[in-house]
Amino acid sequence: MPVVKRVPNVVFKTRVRDESVGGPNPFRWQDVTTQEIFGGKRVVLFSLPGAFTPTCSSTHLPRYEALYDEIKAQGVDEVICISVNDAFVMFQWAKQQGVENVKVLPDGNGEFTRKMGMLVDKSNLGFGMRSWRYSMVVNDGEIEKVFIEPDFGDNCPTDPFEVSDADTILAYLKGSEISQPAGVA
Repeated sequence: MPVVKRVPNVVFKTRVRDESVGGPNPFRWQDVTTQEIFGGKRVVLFSLPGAFTPTCSSTHLPRYEALYDEIKAQGVDEVICISVNDAFVMFQWAKQQGVENVKVLPDGNGEFTRKMGMLVDKSNLGFGMRSWRYSMVVNDGEIEKVFIEPDFGDNCPTDPFEVSDADTILAYLKGSEISQPAGVA
């Protein structure tokens, strides 16, 4: 299972609110670099297969939002959810989920995910290429700790969700890391 020591250098294509744009879609494109996201900060990032999908919407993102203040209290500057979805989908999903604290980050081309070694084929579900489910703590671009779901691979018949959850990250941050199955680095 691939694991890198530093987050890869990529440019994310994001959309930001800009009232000068006008109309029903007051947003403009803004490129954001890996350095801007992770440089000089301690960040919790969790990755999931897709916006609007069942586990991602019912548990994964909502629990990080619920534990946001507790995670931040452990010396974390930002909590970010990344997925191989475009900026429009990520924005609408966060809006529908009522997300106020966790930042959603579109990896529309899957470049970050691919360079992390976490891009998998989910054609068995009709998803195409998507991210494997994982979470990590990144300190100034260096990966401090990563939690990768078991059974990593293309067209996995299940959707493991055992170690990339908010509670596991919070336990790690509090220094009381719970016993983890294989796949935790």
